[in-house]
Amino acid sequence: MESYVIGIDLGGTNTVIGLVDVKGHILAKDDSVKTQAYREIEEYTDAVAQVIARLAKENGCEGKIEGVGIGAPMANYYTGEIVNAANLPWKGIVPLGWLIEKKTGLPTKVTNDANAAAIGEMKYGVAQGMKDFIVITLGTGVGSGIVANGQLIYGHDGFAGELGHVTAPVLEGRACGCGRADCLETYASATGIVRTAKIWLGTRTDESVLRNIECDKLTSKMLFDAAVAGDKLANEIFEFTGAVLGDAFCNFIAFSAPEAIILFGGLANAGELLLEPIRKRMNENVVFLWKDKVKVLKSSLPGADAAVLGASALGWK
Repeated sequence: MESYVIGIDLGGTNTVIGLVDVKGHILAKDDSVKTQAYREIEEYTDAVAQVIARLAKENGCEGKIEGVGIGAPMANYYTGEIVNAANLPWKGIVPLGWLIEKKTGLPTKVTNDANAAAIGEMKYGVAQGMKDFIVITLGTGVGSGIVANGQLIYGHDGFAGELGHVTAPVLEGRACGCGRADCLETYASATGIVRTAKIWLGTRTDESVLRNIECDKLTSKMLFDAAVAGDKLANEIFEFTGAVLGDAFCNFIAFSAPEAIILFGGLANAGELLLEPIRKRMNENVVFLWKDKVKVLKSSLPGADAAVLGASALGWK
């Protein structure tokens, strides 16, 4: 009998729920549950359970769903709880996995979005067949999922893999949302690269099309477009960001010797504009044992569906 899983991408604004087959095809998807519309977690999980039941019925999959996987901010795989997530309407400790399991009757696993991305790459993406790799998510912040010996590393408390909050190899005193300064994500996230652009535009005199954009409207996509069009300053910003990541990757390689480091998320869509300076700096500075041995790859999961696919990989038995 064919079997399926449910993948849920729980975001700060929207929740996307997908019905996924064993090959990683999303058969149906629903984004009608607006996360911020539910002030009580019971109401939210009721809405999610109703969507799951409807997707199963409409697609002839009743009785064929193996489980539910959820990717969510500040989620603990061990407990199935969300813990003090800043951008969600429910504060404190939220027993999300237990509530969804109770209301659907389906085994439910919860993890953070970066870990879900790593599992998705291992199940459906470029990491198929790999036992040692790191996924780095480059979005509003920087997250990571670390796989060693074929197992995702959760640590003793369920929160291992916060590589976005290691200290970057640059010390400009950039404040981070975690309360520290100079975390990697303050330089290498979509937000971080825009911070670099704003600083450089204020301290340098280079001619650049970026000067035609209002500072508070500048985005990483605008930086990418400018760089592709040949803007010198924009290209230097990507080279700087790639160098920061390349230096950080030298340290990551030293502790887990991965076969590959895979970039996932919005900023990863810059492709070779970012990958080339990462590889160059990484191989210039990594310990000789790993020089030119570790691949730096872009995720192969389809952009709009990547988070749902990553979460769904948790749902298989």
